[in-house]
Amino acid sequence: MITMRSASFYLFLVYVFAISISLAIPKPEEKEEKKDRTLERDLSDKEHYANEEHNPEYDHEAFLGEEAKTFDQLTPEESKNRLGLIVDKIDKDKDGFVSQDELKEWIRYTQSRYLLDDVDRQWKSYNPELNEKITWEEYRKLLYSFMDDMDANDLDKNDDGPSYRDMLQRDRRRWSVADEDGDDALSRKEFMAFLHPEEMGHMRDIVVLETMEDIDKDKDGKVSLEEYIGDMYRGSEGESEPEWVKSEREQFSKFRDKNGDGVMDKEEVKSWIIPPDFDHAEAEARHLIYESDSDGDQKLTKDEILNKYDLFVGSQATDFGEALSRHDEF
Repeated sequence: MITMRSASFYLFLVYVFAISISLAIPKPEEKEEKKDRTLERDLSDKEHYANEEHNPEYDHEAFLGEEAKTFDQLTPEESKNRLGLIVDKIDKDKDGFVSQDELKEWIRYTQSRYLLDDVDRQWKSYNPELNEKITWEEYRKLLYSFMDDMDANDLDKNDDGPSYRDMLQRDRRRWSVADEDGDDALSRKEFMAFLHPEEMGHMRDIVVLETMEDIDKDKDGKVSLEEYIGDMYRGSEGESEPEWVKSEREQFSKFRDKNGDGVMDKEEVKSWIIPPDFDHAEAEARHLIYESDSDGDQKLTKDEILNKYDLFVGSQATDFGEALSRHDEF
C-alpha cells in the first residue's frame, strides 16, 4: 500500500532520477529526432564546413561552450575586451603565448563547464554540510526511502522503463564502481563519476552495460537491428521511415555489426558508443592556430587572437547589446 507521504516523493524522484541516472531511461523523442548515444560527440551542433565553406559558428561554440550565445549580444569592443581576459586565463604559464596544449585544455574546460556546474549544484544539494564524502546510506535515504512504504509488487511495476527496484539496484551498482577506494562513500570527484559516468574512463564499462540493458529488450545479451532502430525511432503503423532511419539501418549492417552475425555484442556496442580515439579538442586547437598564427610559430599571441576575434567569439555586434554581468566568470 502506497501512503500519502510516499506519493509525494514520486515527482521528486522523476526529477532526481533524470539527473543521477542520466543514461538509464531513454527520454521521449520527437518522431523525426535522432537519439545519439555516442559519447565522443563533436564540439558544436553546427557543421564545421557548410557547402564546403568554413563555418565560423562552429569555432565560436567550440571555443566558448555554453557561453557562445552570450557573446552574440556584445559589441565588437566589448567582445574584444572579454576575449582579452579569456586569453590571459588560457595562457597558464604566463609566457605571453597561447600554445596548442593550452588552447586544447581551454576548449575541454568550456565543453565540460556545464558538467562541473551540475556536479557542484548536486554536491551541495545532497551534502549541505559539505562533508568530505557522501555515504551510500545517506544517498539512499534521500532518494529511495519512499520505497520502504511500498508494496513489494509495486516496486517491480513499470511498463515504460526500469522499476523502482531496478532503479535502486542500478544506482547501487554504479555507486560501487564510482567508489574507487571501496569505503562505500563518495568524495566529490567520485560523486562526479557517479553522476556523469560517461565523462570518466574507469566508468565507461558501466555506461556500456547500462546502454545494453536499455536497448536489449529480449535480454539475450545482444542488440539486434530491430532493437537498435527501436531505441531511436518508433514510427506509427503504415508510416514511411525517415531517410536517417534508413541510413542507420545501413550503418548497423556496414559498421556497427562488425562480425556480420546480425547483432551487436558488448564489444561492438562499446565501439559504437565509445568510438576509437579522436580528440576533438586537439583538432579544434590545431585548426584555430592554423587560422590565426600570422607568423607561423605554431603558437598565438594575444594580438593574433584579437585580430581574429570574430573567429574565436563570433560576435554579431548588435547595437543594443548589453555587457554581461558575469565578468568575473572568465
